[in-house]
Amino acid sequence: METVLENEDKIKEIFKTAIVEILEERKDLFSDMFREITEDIALARAIEEGERSPEVSRSDVFDVLEQKF
Repeated sequence: METVLENEDKIKEIFKTAIVEILEERKDLFSDMFREITEDIALARAIEEGERSPEVSRSDVFDVLEQKF
């Protein structure tokens, strides 16, 4: 009869194998997921930085935008 630890080791190995297979077969899903996560983190940091920066008027923003184009 197998011990509980041997069963846990087998279950862990099965899960590891399954995860590796999923990563290999569906790279596109994980690539999209990590891209979304990275974009969310960048947006959150930009919002935090914006909250710490001084306020500017709407017209000042549009003046800068018009100079770029």
